Amino acid sequence: QMSISCDSLSTTQLNVPEGKVELRKKVTLLRGISIIIGTIIGAGIFISPKGIIKNSGSVGMSLVVWIACGVLSLFGALSYAELGTSIKKSGGHYTYILEAFGPLAAFVQLWADLIAIRPAGLAVISLAFGRYILEPIFMPCGVPELAIKLTTTLGITSVIYLNSMSVSWTARLQIFLTGCKLLAVGIIIVPGLYQLFKGETKNFQNAFELQSVDLAGFPLAFYSGMYAYAGWFYLNFVTEEVENPERTVPLAICISMTIVTLCYVLTNVAYYTVMSAEELLASSAVAVTFAERLMGKFSMAVPIFVSLSCFGSMNGCLFAFSRMFFAASREGHLPEVLSMIHIRRHTPVPAVIVLYPLTLVLLFSGDIYSLLNFMSFLRWLFIGVAVLGLIYMRYTRPELHRPFKVPIFIPAVFSFTCFFMVFLSLYSDLVTTGIGFAISLTGIPAYYIFIVFDRKPKWLLKLSDSINRSLQIIMEVVPPEH
Repeated sequence: QMSISCDSLSTTQLNVPEGKVELRKKVTLLRGISIIIGTIIGAGIFISPKGIIKNSGSVGMSLVVWIACGVLSLFGALSYAELGTSIKKSGGHYTYILEAFGPLAAFVQLWADLIAIRPAGLAVISLAFGRYILEPIFMPCGVPELAIKLTTTLGITSVIYLNSMSVSWTARLQIFLTGCKLLAVGIIIVPGLYQLFKGETKNFQNAFELQSVDLAGFPLAFYSGMYAYAGWFYLNFVTEEVENPERTVPLAICISMTIVTLCYVLTNVAYYTVMSAEELLASSAVAVTFAERLMGKFSMAVPIFVSLSCFGSMNGCLFAFSRMFFAASREGHLPEVLSMIHIRRHTPVPAVIVLYPLTLVLLFSGDIYSLLNFMSFLRWLFIGVAVLGLIYMRYTRPELHRPFKVPIFIPAVFSFTCFFMVFLSLYSDLVTTGIGFAISLTGIPAYYIFIVFDRKPKWLLKLSDSINRSLQIIMEVVPPEH
């Protein structure tokens, strides 16, 4: 066995304070809302709402797609609200797939997340943070790549340090950064609507011009829209730390999705009061172009708001998916040390820092974007499987207590949407998606080698045992409920 005698280790070498060592219920309704909104609204709405207008073909249809994607995302979020209130464990997709379809399917999802999706996603949003925080300093010149990567490293390090030190401070920072995002969105929406009421409606004339609508591009427009709303599931990764989850989870999800959908639609309306569809497509950073036209010098502040927005997404993502690794370790799917908690700070330090080395390697080794292209469709595959698990468990586990229950058509429509987007990825780029599938399927042999196969040589068990003990001492962590 790979388990270690934590009692002897902790009493002799770790100064454990009185009381339980556990993850505390520190996530209130306001903090829950800030986790969801703060993670969904990243850099996308400020930089590039282009995918939707490009593929929908007209201003009116692009706004319809934004609204439809908001409603579909709400369907997914409501499905996750049922899952989160009936299965009160942290871990998000991993936990729900494990409960519905068993350990192999859950491990494959975990494997793809751990080796590619999460580190690549964190590296990309961090790079956007690094670029935009340096932009006002280097204007009007371009920012050197090395400076971006060094600033990005600093950003990732600070987020990991904060998440390791305190859950309360992480949550407070998230509330502040979410406030900054909503302020930034407000700075775009209010002048934009003012322009609209002044009569700046020329870009909305013939908004539903049928000649320019391209039905073939609609699925791609939806794909862009769903990607912009992705992040509504992050509260489900921290269910065990939510105060009164039966009330807080559904309420936080519904409030957040309403706010985000309103923000996205009104921000796009504001953009169109100043820019035509062609101008929006030509702009490299839409919010900057908008601010330059309406606010002159104030446009210098936009990159700062974008970088704060990215920092909020980094913070929210790391806070959430560290809990997935924590939950997976508790199930025996990852090394035992990842399910341990700091004896004084009550934070899952090993689960927080596990992605740090891999994210930095990806950051400095080159093409993160191609890796993200390989893997991004898998996110929708696993979310679709998790929501399908909700429907499956309605029949296989009817006795499960469901304090919040959605009509069956909601998860049915949403899981169909997810699988449609996966099919679309296969159809539009078979090679890229095929490579992504191949990477994720390496999780099947990994499961049998690392998890199922129990005749491991004694030297390997001793080595893993001593590494576990050493890490425990260095990080001052013990198993929960000590």
